[in-house]
Amino acid sequence: MPADRFSRKVVVITGASSGIGEALALRLASEGAWLALAARRAERLDALAAVCKERGGRALPLPADVADEAACRDLVARTVSEYGRLDMLVNNAGITVASLFSELPDLTLFRRVIDVNFLGAVSCTYNALPHLKQVAGRLVNVASLGAVLPIPANTSYIASKHAMLGFSDSLRMELSGSGVSVTVICPYWVVTEFHENMMDGQGRPRGVAGRRIYTRRTMTADQCARILVEAARKRKRQVVMAPGRLAQLGRLVAPALIDRVIIKAFFRPAVRRAQAQKQ
Repeated sequence: MPADRFSRKVVVITGASSGIGEALALRLASEGAWLALAARRAERLDALAAVCKERGGRALPLPADVADEAACRDLVARTVSEYGRLDMLVNNAGITVASLFSELPDLTLFRRVIDVNFLGAVSCTYNALPHLKQVAGRLVNVASLGAVLPIPANTSYIASKHAMLGFSDSLRMELSGSGVSVTVICPYWVVTEFHENMMDGQGRPRGVAGRRIYTRRTMTADQCARILVEAARKRKRQVVMAPGRLAQLGRLVAPALIDRVIIKAFFRPAVRRAQAQKQ
């Protein structure tokens, strides 16, 4: 049994209604954590909260859109009001748009991705930080392999995750000596609804077409959550999940070669999809 369990630790999880967030909530509930579950889908949160309680944790469902700064402020305030403190914030909420940048009709969707993925995390962090400092708490930001390995036809998502990584690294230095740890998680492909909910340039969910990225190395949400929990427990700085580490190293050693591989794997198929949609 790990020495530093999350029993009675108060944890806010954004993007908790499915995927990594849901798996993380269930895993922490099994350790007896006190959870504040945030996402837009209230009915999903209610169902998840019930299961978390069955597994030994406490759970407070708090429907919220993290793109709304007031909602982030309320999320933290209601958590502290319910539990009396805040020990860990997990910024996990995210959306993505699969489209060539030049094919976007305007920047509405681009801004939405930045608002949810990056500025939502910033808003939650800003409001949570005073409480985390009181208890030498933990901040966990879920980035992506895309934070260290750019992929074309996902410019808004990649930009948001690069911003998340830079924000986390800079904030970690600011928090030196405060006792608050900052952990960045960069998952490889994870089997979740995230890819089915991936929007095209017109804002339409791609559905099953979003599953095309899955390979035999694709991990489950629970596998990702397990790695995240251990990284948070040990207060690690950054975790790039395999095989992302190899790709990250390859781009440092031979960037032009890795770019060509990525272009072949992602950019050319994206161009073909864009051309097909125009026909």
